[in-house]
Amino acid sequence: MKNANPLCRIERGMTNGSTPSAQPAASSCRTAIVAILAGSAAATAFLFWLIYLHPAADAAGQRYGFLPALNALLNGLSAVALAIGYVLIRAGRRRAHRAAMSMAFGFSTLFLAGYIVHHALHGDVLYPRHAALRGLYLTLLASHILLATVALPLVLATFFFALTARTRQHRRLARWTLPIWLYVSVSGVVVYILLRLALGA
Repeated sequence: MKNANPLCRIERGMTNGSTPSAQPAASSCRTAIVAILAGSAAATAFLFWLIYLHPAADAAGQRYGFLPALNALLNGLSAVALAIGYVLIRAGRRRAHRAAMSMAFGFSTLFLAGYIVHHALHGDVLYPRHAALRGLYLTLLASHILLATVALPLVLATFFFALTARTRQHRRLARWTLPIWLYVSVSGVVVYILLRLALGA
């Protein structure tokens, strides 16, 4: 039976993954990918609810006012780690590449935690309607949100392939994951800077 999902195709000495030993591995891979997609969809739905529907617990921003700056710093550190990881893998330094990408994942995870806490407490901070560069900010923010939604399952799937030694699938997906993840990290910092400038803070 031919594997319908090219991402889960076993390519170690076979062309279609049809041997008995390959079928359980492909099945577990498909299960993991479905779980990643379902979990990412649930996380995205939760974040949209948190940002746009959940009432802020501290709308005046009296507590943990440092969170936006910390989140921007974590995004920036993630971007730096991603760039280093790319340079390292191009140089063939796989172990160092793995460490750099794990650091990027860690920074992004900490960012997500801080992002959730910030929006749970303070809600969504709007860009002033008549401030300069509002069009640029909204365009950048829209692309940031859209690609962040795409990046979550891509990052998780790319790490899954790396951790399960599916090197060929990891490389194929990483070609898409890296630039999207890097853009999301960098644009997150730029969005923060533009908003702070517009608010005069």
